[in-house]
Amino acid sequence: MIHLREVGLRYDRTNAAGRTPGSSPGSSIDVLNAVSFEIPAGSFRWVLGPSGAGKSSLLRLLNLSARPSHGEMELFGVSVKRARRSVLAKLRRRTGTVFQDLRLLPELSVYDNVALRLRLDGLPEDRIETEVTEMLRWVGLGRKLQATPPQLSGGEQQRVAVARAVVHRPPLLLADEPTGALDEPQAIRLMQLFLELNQMGSTVLVATHNESLTRRFPGPSLRLERGTLVDDG
Repeated sequence: MIHLREVGLRYDRTNAAGRTPGSSPGSSIDVLNAVSFEIPAGSFRWVLGPSGAGKSSLLRLLNLSARPSHGEMELFGVSVKRARRSVLAKLRRRTGTVFQDLRLLPELSVYDNVALRLRLDGLPEDRIETEVTEMLRWVGLGRKLQATPPQLSGGEQQRVAVARAVVHRPPLLLADEPTGALDEPQAIRLMQLFLELNQMGSTVLVATHNESLTRRFPGPSLRLERGTLVDDG
């Protein structure tokens, strides 16, 4: 399912003004260094580490928002380095991502935000209605179908983002701090959903700082420190 060999990721050290103070034009920083691991299909992994450890950068690689600066990465048996754009697009459609910044479309209703992914996949509207309403009821938003994201609380918006990521039952689910705006009961319910998907065959990676969740739902983890993988197990 996922295979990384000596993978690194380098970012340009620029800010909105065009350059990080004190840095020279074109300078860069390595945010992941020689990361190697394998995750078989159907696995669950926590992605752990302090802020700045590289958790979000690793998930960006895995959802193909970025490509490795060096090393080899395979997803679903496909070499990302050698794959054509059309192949990468198909791989992205097999992945669900809960982004830390949510990325909801504010002008669309809750229903349409979640339905968008299924519409892009070409599902008929009656099937979309069934899948979307069922998922939104599960996350506790069955009465907010026609609300827009600005009308929701932070926790409700986070649950919409989760529903959008999992509504198509992706073979690979990546979640970046998905419980950050949720209270403990909501966070537990969310993790139960992720584990149900995992039991149905989805590979699930969850990046988190929530130690109470990792204690309540123990499982193998990838632990990063300063862009280096220090524990895999």
